[in-house]
Amino acid sequence: MLLHGIGGFALILKPMELRLEDEGYFVANVTYPSLADPIESLAPKAVEEGLEKCAAKGLSRIHFVTHSMGGILVRQYLSQKPIEGLERVVMLAPPNQGSQFADYVGGSPLRKVYEPDALVQLGTGEESVPRRLGAPDFELGVIAGTRNLRKLIPGTPSETSDGVVTIEETKAPGMKDFLLVPTTHTTIVWNDEVQRQTAYFLRNGQFDHSEEQD
Repeated sequence: MLLHGIGGFALILKPMELRLEDEGYFVANVTYPSLADPIESLAPKAVEEGLEKCAAKGLSRIHFVTHSMGGILVRQYLSQKPIEGLERVVMLAPPNQGSQFADYVGGSPLRKVYEPDALVQLGTGEESVPRRLGAPDFELGVIAGTRNLRKLIPGTPSETSDGVVTIEETKAPGMKDFLLVPTTHTTIVWNDEVQRQTAYFLRNGQFDHSEEQD
C-alpha cells in the first residue's frame, strides 16, 4: 500500500506503484487531504481506505510504502489499532522525530491563515505527534534523502537534509534498516535506486548494501 499526502496527487507515487506491480504486488495507491485535517483524523481515513482495497482482493499480507507524513499516519493508526497481517513498512523521508521546518512554518504570523493542523503536529515541540509515538513493532526500513536544493529558503534545516527533513529526523527507534540516497524530499519517490531498494526490503526485510563502500 502506498501512502502520500497532498490529497488527489496519486500520480506522484505512480512510478513506485508500477515498479511494485512489476515485482508482483497488488498496490493500493492512497492519497489523503493533508491540508485539511489533523493527523488523528487523517490516519484512519487514509489507512483504512487502503486496507479496504486490499481486503477486496482477499489479501492477508500487508506492506506499506509511505512518503513523508504518510509514515506518521501509519504509526499513529497503529498506536490506536493493530493491522492484521501487517509485515513490512518502508518509509521515504519520514519526519519520525518531528521536523524543524514544520517548527519554522508553525512560527509564522500567517499560521492560522494557511497552515494545516497536521503540519503543526509534525514539529518538534509539545504538539509533535511523531515524538509521542512509541517504537514501531513491525519491520521498518527508512530511506532518507541527502540533497538539499532549498538552502536559501528560510526555515530550511542547516544539517544534512533533503531540504525538508534532516537525516536524524527521519530515524525511528527500533527500525530494522536505514539507507541514505542523494535525492530531495519530493524526488525521492521517483528515484530508481529508491524504488529498487524499496522492493528489495519488502522481499528481504533489509536493504541491499552490497554496493556500499567501506
